[in-house]
Amino acid sequence: MGEFVNLTVSDGVGTIRLDRPKMNALNVQVQEEIRAAAAAAAEDDAVRAVVIYGGERVFAAGADIKEMADMSYADMAKRSGPLQSSLSAVAAIPKPTVAAITGYALGGGCELALCADYRIAADDAKLGQPEILLGIIPGAGGTQRLSRLVGPSKAKDLIYTGRFVDAAESLAIGLVDRVVPAASVYEEAVAWASQFSRGAAMALRAAKESIDSGLGVDLTTGLEIERQQFAALFATEDRAIGMTSFVENGPGKAEFKGK
Repeated sequence: MGEFVNLTVSDGVGTIRLDRPKMNALNVQVQEEIRAAAAAAAEDDAVRAVVIYGGERVFAAGADIKEMADMSYADMAKRSGPLQSSLSAVAAIPKPTVAAITGYALGGGCELALCADYRIAADDAKLGQPEILLGIIPGAGGTQRLSRLVGPSKAKDLIYTGRFVDAAESLAIGLVDRVVPAASVYEEAVAWASQFSRGAAMALRAAKESIDSGLGVDLTTGLEIERQQFAALFATEDRAIGMTSFVENGPGKAEFKGK
């Protein structure tokens, strides 16, 4: 698909693979290739869940600082929107997503991981938002997604200090969801995603949209979002299949069609 970012599909699981040696620095080209891969994963019915992976050595060590160093305010005012939206394209994939984090996930790399629904980290991984050490702040969602995930106090600690967080602390504060041996990160991420390869795709989409949309509104509005999504699923083939299978065969035996 791209020079540095590709989408591959196997048994219902799509992998968005970053491969820009040595550290998967997120320059403009990589950002736009992430956007394209996310759009392709969203549109492809053969993709039922998505793994975001940077390889065995590193997830992504952040933005390409050499590219940014000479940018003016006018330059960044123009680029900051596309930068942010390129990673938000991953968050907008209407399917379960998991970040398989090896090595470093720093700055924009951490922000990319925050766009996933679930995060599995290697036991030697390091995460962080060190932008403050460059005299800037996170600009691709870090101040917003991190605070929603771990709470404002912990997010401020990480962003104010720019410190790196090891896997154990990341797990303790909720920055990642599981820690596994480094050699098995991708395998474990694929196993998590594979749970949904034959799942009720429309229901999974509705669940994700309800949760994500509800986080930005008051409870009453969130409940209305849920109500509408819930009712709409009664127009799907999978709802009929699931309920019929439950009545006739018990739970967990339905063969969904994703429609």
